[in-house]
Amino acid sequence: QLQASGGGLVQAGGSLKLSCATSGRAFGSYVWGWFRQAPGKEREFVSAITWRAGTKFYSESVKGRFTISRDAAKDTVYLQLNSLKPEDTAVYYCAAGVRSVGSKDLLYEYAYNYWGQGTLVTVSS
Repeated sequence: QLQASGGGLVQAGGSLKLSCATSGRAFGSYVWGWFRQAPGKEREFVSAITWRAGTKFYSESVKGRFTISRDAAKDTVYLQLNSLKPEDTAVYYCAAGVRSVGSKDLLYEYAYNYWGQGTLVTVSS
C-alpha cells in the first residue's frame, strides 16, 4: 500500500528527494517513517513524522542533512537528502504506523504497520 520512489545514483555532496505515497485505499495513520538498510547491515531508523502534529524525528547520523515533510492533501511523505555521503548508500524504506505510540517507539519497526518496497540510494565517492 506504500510506494517509495526517488532513489538513484548521486555523487557525494549531492542531493536526492524521496517520496512515499499510498497506493489504493487510503488509511488513517499516526506516523510515517523512513528506514534504510545498507548492504550487510540491519535496517535502521532514519526519520519519522507524526501525521497530525507534524512532529519530526531524525537519527543522529542524518540530523542536519535530511529533512522529512508531508503533504496531507496528497497522502505523501518526502525525505530530502542533502550533503549525501557514501555511507548513506542503502535501500530506503518508507513505513506508516496507525497506532499512537511513544516517541521512543517510533525508532523501531514494530511501531509501523505498512511498508513500501524500498528505493535504492547509491552515493559514489
